[in-house]
Amino acid sequence: MEYTIQELSRLSGVTTRALRWYDEIGLLKPSGRTEGGCRRYGPAEVDRLQDILYYRALGVELARIRACLDDPSFDRLAALREHLSALEREQGRLQKLIESVRETIMAQERKKNMSDEKKFEAFKRTMLEEYAETHEAESRARYGDREVDAMRNRIKGVTQEQYAEWERLEAEVLQKLSAAVAAGADPAGELGKEITELHRRWLTATGDKYDVQRHRGIAELYVQDERFTAYYDRERPGCARFLRDAVLIWAK
Repeated sequence: MEYTIQELSRLSGVTTRALRWYDEIGLLKPSGRTEGGCRRYGPAEVDRLQDILYYRALGVELARIRACLDDPSFDRLAALREHLSALEREQGRLQKLIESVRETIMAQERKKNMSDEKKFEAFKRTMLEEYAETHEAESRARYGDREVDAMRNRIKGVTQEQYAEWERLEAEVLQKLSAAVAAGADPAGELGKEITELHRRWLTATGDKYDVQRHRGIAELYVQDERFTAYYDRERPGCARFLRDAVLIWAK
């Protein structure tokens, strides 16, 4: 069965404007055109649009979607299975959040307070689930299963007091970094030494044993991985590099 652009829009919920844009960037080309020049979409295009929508639901950028779908080795069945697994993980995460919010509402309605311990446990579960979805596979490949499993166990054992101190130290590191870069300070100077010590305390605030080589390796990541660089440089460019340089000088 073939569809006009208006019919495909109604069928899929994608606006005609978006469909025209997909055509322009080569993401979803029509199978042909009518004598009047109107776009026509066949079964293959409908399937491709479905794949696009699955990827979009997972937050994948259009350029990456096109690269995946145009790859000669693209396996639609395998991709659908991956989509299903990702959606099931997201469903599980949302279900836990729903249960936490429901418990909070019930406690409020009954004029009872949910214990801080229970609130904190729900928060830690969410944090670990988000880590699993974003960085865990990469961390296991880089550092190995033993290191990542140990880190996950440490997070599970973190107390509210440890977490509060961890957050306080992180905020202090960021504030002093911004001030140091704004002042044109030298990482080899006293500010660099102070920030390195604060960063060491931050790394060990949740129970991690200090390892100078690990400290240096993490600091290197701040300039090698654009995600970390963007985090530290979000208010003032140069903070990630200053921190890396200071740690390499002062971490002993």
